Amino acid sequence: MLPDLYLPTHRLHDLYDAHGALLAEFDFFPEPKLLYVRWHGHLTAAAVIEGTQAAMRLRHAGEAPRLLLNDKSLTSGDWSEALPWLQYEWLPEVAKAGLLAVGYVYSPDPTSQNGSQDFIKAVRLVLPLSVFHAAAPAWKWLLRRGGGGQELT
Repeated sequence: MLPDLYLPTHRLHDLYDAHGALLAEFDFFPEPKLLYVRWHGHLTAAAVIEGTQAAMRLRHAGEAPRLLLNDKSLTSGDWSEALPWLQYEWLPEVAKAGLLAVGYVYSPDPTSQNGSQDFIKAVRLVLPLSVFHAAAPAWKWLLRRGGGGQELT
């Protein structure tokens, strides 16, 4: 979670799985054009694709995000079967739409590490990506990448 944000934010969407459990929260910060996706629970490839497709459809006032904070710190699970779709469908689409950088917050679960490493390698071929263990440093890094001057307190 990002502490003490003073930027206006807009909750764009809460995504639930078939059992009603929260899968992902999508918040948009208009000034830096940052999409903050907080994933929850045990992730599967299908869940990651569903959540990512939902994120691709989200716009705030017609604006596509320039920055993505992809926070998997509250997740577990092996979602590596989603990698081909992420690499060949999602990545070209978001790069074309103007995404400038990705801040990636690791899951502490070892089962998700292989998928994470392969995802990171694929994204870094196209966009700047930095890895973090918490959202606040990822936020600060993204603001520097996107030219935003807002800082966390």
